[in-house]
Amino acid sequence: MLIYESIYAIIIAMRVTVDTNIIFQALYSSSGASHQILKMVRNGDITLAISLPVYKDYQDVMKRKRTLDFIQKTEEDVDTVLEFIALVADPYAMNYLWRPNLRDEKDNIFAELACNSGSKYLITKNIKDFTIGNELSLDSFEIITPGYFLYKWRNEYGKK
Repeated sequence: MLIYESIYAIIIAMRVTVDTNIIFQALYSSSGASHQILKMVRNGDITLAISLPVYKDYQDVMKRKRTLDFIQKTEEDVDTVLEFIALVADPYAMNYLWRPNLRDEKDNIFAELACNSGSKYLITKNIKDFTIGNELSLDSFEIITPGYFLYKWRNEYGKK
C-alpha cells in the first residue's frame, strides 16, 4: 500500500506557482502554453499554489480596463477564471521572515509563494525578472517559461 501511496503522491504532487503573466496569456490565447497549463490545473495534472497577495495581484492586473480590452474578456469572464483558481488551488499563508529581495518588489510574492508552497516550478514569461541582478539564489524551485514547462512535462510524464 505504501508503494501505491508514494506513486499517487508523485503523480498529483506536482505543485507549481504561476506569475500573473501566465494567467494573462492563458486568457488572451487558447492556443498557447499558458492556456495549456490552466487546462492541466483543471484536469488535475498539476496543482496550483496560491496565496492572498498573489491572488490579489491576479485580480488587480486582470481586471484593469486596458487588460480586459486587450484580452477581449469581460470582468465576469475573469471572475469565473479567478474563482476557479481560488477553488482548486492549494492556499498558502506567507511567512514574511524571508524576503527574496528581487529587483522588482512586485515579483517577491511569487518567489515567496513558490518557496513556501514547495512548488517545483515558478512559471513565468519574465525569467530575467527573477534571475538577473538579484542578490539571492532561488534554488528550491526552478524558474521556467510556460513552453519549457510543457516540454519538460511531456518528456517526464509522456502527457500532452
